[in-house]
Amino acid sequence: MAARLTGNCMADIDADALARYRRDGFIVVQGLLDDVTRQRMKQVLAELIERSRGVSQHDDTFDLEPSHSAQRPRVRRIKMPHRVHPVFAEFMRSPRLLAVLSALLGPSGVRLHSSKLNLKAPEIGSPVEWHQDWAFYPHTNDDILAVGVLLDAATPENGPLMVLPGTHRGPTFDHHGPDGRFCGAMDPMRDRLDYDNAPPLLAPAGSCSFHHVRAVHGSAQNRSNQSRNLLLYEFTAADAFPLLGIPDWDDFNARLLVGSSTVVPRTVDCPIRVPLPPAKNQGSIYENQTALGRRYFDQTIAPAQRLQN
Repeated sequence: MAARLTGNCMADIDADALARYRRDGFIVVQGLLDDVTRQRMKQVLAELIERSRGVSQHDDTFDLEPSHSAQRPRVRRIKMPHRVHPVFAEFMRSPRLLAVLSALLGPSGVRLHSSKLNLKAPEIGSPVEWHQDWAFYPHTNDDILAVGVLLDAATPENGPLMVLPGTHRGPTFDHHGPDGRFCGAMDPMRDRLDYDNAPPLLAPAGSCSFHHVRAVHGSAQNRSNQSRNLLLYEFTAADAFPLLGIPDWDDFNARLLVGSSTVVPRTVDCPIRVPLPPAKNQGSIYENQTALGRRYFDQTIAPAQRLQN
């Protein structure tokens, strides 16, 4: 069930939605992104895809599908869109979004960790294997989440985000590949979770999903004839500090959207696995996950057969 904001632009989510987030590790809030801004984002995205015709390999902006070409541009990710175009930076500062984030992340404030825009082209959009964001960037506390902004409706056919309820209260799973290096994905045979019954987060365009940093999630290939584009922001509580260090203190504080800078991180007892040694294939989660041995989202076999391979 999706939450809906009511009242003025500073309205908060209700107690029921907050309780569902605490229990399940995710919620969906409808109507956070207005249609004028959404259409503006889609136009900017179309311009970026057109620009990608002149790109033949991954760079600081584009992560490309293997089938990408100048004739048929196929982009699977825009990296750091909030730095690429102002429309993406503006929305993450919208009062309605910040009201929800403040309710979910607590009183210390809200800091942007990162952003990305994942594109799933019709019939070929790449899957993302099961993983926990926490495996990529453990912090001193886990008041951290990702916001998925639906530029297009999420349907059963177009590879929607799926989340395993309650996994944010469980272990941190191993995200290392057969070579012992971090690969950003979980081995489905090893962990034996109930992947087939993970609920898809289906919602109309303009909705936003919020999932906890420790929640296990993934998404299948887009098998529809329509694009499925998802803008993702990752936010932390202001008093959550990355365990792998802060390379630029000024940049760290420039990403603070609510609250004040602090030099006193809040620490909690959370299960941690460090993403080291680093992934052999760098650049994005898509590249990291190429080192995974057994895969769940195999495009050639039925779901019931996946865990037998």
